[in-house]
Amino acid sequence: MKNINHLSERQDKLEVDFTDVARLPSPDDNVAIATQTLACGTRICYIGSHGEQQFQLSHTILEGHRFAIQSISETEPLLSWGLPFGFAIRSISSGDYVCNQKMIDSLSIRNLPFELPKTPNFSDKMAPYELNETEFRSGTQVPRHAHDRPFLGYQRPGNRGVGTRNYIVVMGTTARTSGFARKLADMCSVGEICNPDTFPNIDGIVAVTHTEGGESKTPNNIDMLLRTLAGFTVHPNIGAILLVDYGTESVTNEMLKAYMLREGYALDDVVHHFHRLHGSFDTDLAGGTEIIRRWLDSVDSVARTEQSLEHLKIALQCGGSDAFSGVSGNPLAAYVAKEVIRYGGCANLAETDELIGSEAYVLQNTRDLPTARKFLNTIERFKERAAWHGHSTEANPSGGNNFRGLYNIAIKSIGAAMKRHPDVCLDYVIDYSQLMEKSGYYFMDSPGNDLESIAGQVASGSNMIFFVTGNGSITNFPFVPTIKIVTTTGRYEMLEKDMDVNAGAYLDGTPMEKLGESMLDVTVDVASGERSVGEKAGHSQVSLWRDWKQTGPVDLNPLLTESELKSGEPIPIETSDVAASSQELQFSALQTEDGCRTNQVGLILPTSLCSGQIAQMIAHRCNERNIGKEQGISRFVALPHTEGCGVSSGRSEEIYTRTMIGHLTHPTVALGLLLEHGCEKTHNDHVRHEIQKLGISPERYGWASVQLDGGIDAVIEKVQDWFSEELADKPAVPVVEAGLENLCMAVTSTGKITGEVSESLTQLTHRVVAAGGTVVAPANATFIRHDTRRVHTTLAYGQRVENAGFHIMEMPTDQQTETLTGLGATGVDLALAHIVGAPLQSHVMVPLIQVSTDAITQVNYGADLDLTTADVDQLLALVVEVASRQYTPKLHSKGNTDFQLTRGLLGISM
Repeated sequence: MKNINHLSERQDKLEVDFTDVARLPSPDDNVAIATQTLACGTRICYIGSHGEQQFQLSHTILEGHRFAIQSISETEPLLSWGLPFGFAIRSISSGDYVCNQKMIDSLSIRNLPFELPKTPNFSDKMAPYELNETEFRSGTQVPRHAHDRPFLGYQRPGNRGVGTRNYIVVMGTTARTSGFARKLADMCSVGEICNPDTFPNIDGIVAVTHTEGGESKTPNNIDMLLRTLAGFTVHPNIGAILLVDYGTESVTNEMLKAYMLREGYALDDVVHHFHRLHGSFDTDLAGGTEIIRRWLDSVDSVARTEQSLEHLKIALQCGGSDAFSGVSGNPLAAYVAKEVIRYGGCANLAETDELIGSEAYVLQNTRDLPTARKFLNTIERFKERAAWHGHSTEANPSGGNNFRGLYNIAIKSIGAAMKRHPDVCLDYVIDYSQLMEKSGYYFMDSPGNDLESIAGQVASGSNMIFFVTGNGSITNFPFVPTIKIVTTTGRYEMLEKDMDVNAGAYLDGTPMEKLGESMLDVTVDVASGERSVGEKAGHSQVSLWRDWKQTGPVDLNPLLTESELKSGEPIPIETSDVAASSQELQFSALQTEDGCRTNQVGLILPTSLCSGQIAQMIAHRCNERNIGKEQGISRFVALPHTEGCGVSSGRSEEIYTRTMIGHLTHPTVALGLLLEHGCEKTHNDHVRHEIQKLGISPERYGWASVQLDGGIDAVIEKVQDWFSEELADKPAVPVVEAGLENLCMAVTSTGKITGEVSESLTQLTHRVVAAGGTVVAPANATFIRHDTRRVHTTLAYGQRVENAGFHIMEMPTDQQTETLTGLGATGVDLALAHIVGAPLQSHVMVPLIQVSTDAITQVNYGADLDLTTADVDQLLALVVEVASRQYTPKLHSKGNTDFQLTRGLLGISM
């Protein structure tokens, strides 16, 4: 993109030829796409069907945005690819910037150096598509090639197919075992356990973790969850898999095994072990390591052999899309997918809500009428589920999409549908993660959330991913290679180290056929073992289609009209009978300019799911370099999560933003930096805007962008340099003795507790509050529910504590990782939990003390408990030790941690 900061407001004398600065996807279109940012007043010379004309641009037009090439009357449709994406609400002249209200709102917070249109000139109102069954004609699939084409793959036994990779996977059956799965995979990936020189046929040992199944009740997406985990388990890219649970979750290994046997999954053809955690963290890690060691020779014994391309199953995805995704990137992916189908393979199109508005194109070539009906019914079912939660699918395009020229769901969908080549017939419509069992072209139901959609495609059997991106999305999957296709040459040059294919060459004049044949060669090479760019970067993520809370139409007014924030006023509690000794307790605090702190950390905060792993990589590098050690920075942390894009707006976005800002402004954060991916809903400008509304200066924090700063390597260096420079001249932080009035802690409990335990936790709370400190308890804490006097909440989920005393934070779920994440955002320095049953995963940034007086818990998990008593004096003494950095809770120190935001009762994937 031309540097928009150097554009003058008007360049009346600038005259350019249309073909040099714009593109028409179809000759029938009445609006064009700017291929570069064009200044206001630029004169365009255009030769169209009505002859030669000249017109002047009404405003500065951003790259990827559209302007009219002919007069458009009020109520007339605006056309791209010959299809309508909106209707004029007033007369539009040639050269006018076409814009809807959402685009104006989205760009208004971007601090652009030129004036935007003040009012929209088209509306998004689109008539629902109606299938004319009388005129429907069955489609035909492209003919198969007369010759075969091979690649080198891993032949699996039975009907599992052929793998393009050979991985050992450690999979958490639910979110409860995520920390364990990641830790075990990391341990087994280093040193001599899986040395590539010793085991050359093993591509690696990776963890697959997710957000689901962590609540006490059976999730609404239970069938989908089991189907996805089953699909992962039998995936041909997996040489062996360890499935991990505690056995007490709402979804267990037994449930998964029973599902697989009942539904006919080839479990016996997979090297696998259902691993139950029932001892200490270290003991279970040792047991898991030993199982994986025993598998190594067997998994390595499977070598690549020559296989037909009929065994390739392509997941077609796009993310960080722009106006050129439907012009260059998606048609290129479609061309190669067509060739794979002609060799007998499969292709899988997904993202249901991102095809709304493109139904006419998708169904132009469809196998039969039942398939067409099923496609439309799938869309209607998605719309219905969104409506149950008070949302419309029209809200799908992200802020990044808007910035790059995708104004609404219709225009985004039309471009997304170009991943089906016109000659290719839509053969099958399947549910999320349903196995693809025949050759052909599939549509799979999924949300527009890229990572959640990809997980379903992988579970359906996809062993290769084509990911088309306009902004430069860096998404990869742990055990399936991703070929990243970028839509423009400018973005490819900016992010060359992170992209595989430059589809922008088509815009520059290279024929699509030539590009397609070249990319087919790349596909065969990657399928045969050549590592994709993303694999070389060592970056990957998994996210499943998250559960939804509403299961039918309900009155949403009580949820929508209730105030989002609570009073913030503490609950009065009687402290006159509290021992004076607690008021004399002190801890060794760090005396900062802002007050006494229990710790000082550097925080890299990803603004969305797609920058989470890069944030972790940066934190690791900063810790390796000991940045800030002399200034008192104990460590750098990142908080990867699954939100910020591909999710509904409204209350769930408010929860997300509040929780993120709560962590950014957390008392223990000495220095924080926001890391955006670059194309998400909650990009850096969104966060800037929100913190300014709270009276917080953006200058307090660092800001970086994976895409705009030049890719993974460049942004890692930039962030490390920023932290080093910011900390270079800062003096060391002195240590002082501080009273409990400087402490803010969380107290919670899980499982059925005794009256004695409830009284102990209550007394602990009273003693901290009596000393002037603050205690926050979540509303789902069993000791709170045990005491019916405490019924009202004073803090919303993630709401920052402003007034000392006793607070109760609302909790829409009983998911404990979500609970600890919300507590972290309130500003607590540490947390203490009395547990009954399996231990909890600690918050990444906030240490969690875990205690239990339950006999069975002590027998099974005693080695991981920090205390086995509820004696208040001993609890307080340990709290002081942790606050003084003299003791780190056991599981926190061992890395059994996680971070997960709630979506509340109305948040859904989109």
